[in-house]
Amino acid sequence: MTSHVPRKIEGFRKLYASGERPASALAAVRERIRASDDPGIFLHVISTEALDGFVRNLADKDRESLPLWGVPFAVKDNIDVAGMPTTAACPAYAYLPERHAETVARLVAAGAVPMGKTNLDQFATGLNGTRTPHAVPRNPRAPGRVPGGSSSGSAVAVAAGLVPVALGTDTAGSGRVPAGLCGLVGLKPTPGGVSSRGVVPACRSLDCVSVFTHGVAEAWTVHQVIAGYDPEDPYSRSIPPAEARTVRVIGIPAEADRPRFDADAEAAWDAALAHLASLDLELVPVPMAPFNAVAALLYEGAWVAERLAGLEDFLANAAPEAVLPVTRGIIGGGARHSAADAFRAMHKLAELRRETAKVWHRIDALAVPTAPLFPTLGELAADPIGPNARLGVFTNFVNLLGLAALAVPGPDRPDGLPAGMTFIGRGGSEARLVALGMRVEGA
Repeated sequence: MTSHVPRKIEGFRKLYASGERPASALAAVRERIRASDDPGIFLHVISTEALDGFVRNLADKDRESLPLWGVPFAVKDNIDVAGMPTTAACPAYAYLPERHAETVARLVAAGAVPMGKTNLDQFATGLNGTRTPHAVPRNPRAPGRVPGGSSSGSAVAVAAGLVPVALGTDTAGSGRVPAGLCGLVGLKPTPGGVSSRGVVPACRSLDCVSVFTHGVAEAWTVHQVIAGYDPEDPYSRSIPPAEARTVRVIGIPAEADRPRFDADAEAAWDAALAHLASLDLELVPVPMAPFNAVAALLYEGAWVAERLAGLEDFLANAAPEAVLPVTRGIIGGGARHSAADAFRAMHKLAELRRETAKVWHRIDALAVPTAPLFPTLGELAADPIGPNARLGVFTNFVNLLGLAALAVPGPDRPDGLPAGMTFIGRGGSEARLVALGMRVEGA
């Protein structure tokens, strides 16, 4: 058995090219996962029997023709993997799917192997990563700080070097905030561009399956495998790619719209702006008020009722202790909104979509801090709501507006902790954002 477990997709390709066999390499990955001293990352690890089945399947496939042949990946535990329990971090909700989620099926068809299911903020309700009945995944880059959520386990699994790729989900920032706080790349597709069939719904009309990797090119490799129309997903759609022009003009939050939550986060953002300017990118201040108004609709408005719509029957019949109080409180809050409230919110969103659309005539992409603060575990324990809400300042509006986003590591904070920047573009602009991300990453 190999003693070396690569951290990146390319590392596995080189390992296999050198003669290593998937049976040995993947057994080593499984052993490393099982030997991890962090019990909060994985909620289920693949059995030796199931792993043997995937390895046998690989033996019948051509390594050169499959982009992810023998590459291990982790799956957030609100995404179905056949034969592995799906719990959404709520043991009372658990079921055993017979069929992979479409994204998992596409990865497996490309040669990748699912190694297990990862922890999350229960029912994907949170951005901090601590809303779980299990141990909280430990942020490898920042002990004592939150890992970010809701895709906490997926981000930590990649950041800790257990797997090179992990799937998360992103409704309000769950695939971007953990990437930023763990020093990773997080690619969030245009809503509908990647199938969400086989995903436990948060807000079904907004949910996206996201990708965590160490590098932009690897995230793009995975995205190209999972993206595409799924006729069995009613929210799936064929999205034509945006015009492939070079990004030259970057919108940034106007100075008056920068929240001052964390001095070190602010300093890191200033360094990120200097980095972007050094690449001869034109930085144009953008008023964020209409984007902030969109963001407010997600949790302060009727969209929280969509969370209730997906779980109402379960919550009505589940024992009180089955669901975390903070999770039950947020989802149950959807009951206070009427059908009239929902239509008023839809009309307001239509107005704001029209208003925010004007900005894309002036800029090629919008750059924002991935997270404008980095809470400690103690701060979340003392106030489960406030810091979480502030984490979503620059993420909550994206899916409601049908936009794509790419989170990349930026200059570290003065205290040495990771900080990220996120590039946001029109729907279908993933390739353009990836090209920008690779340019920033390379510099």
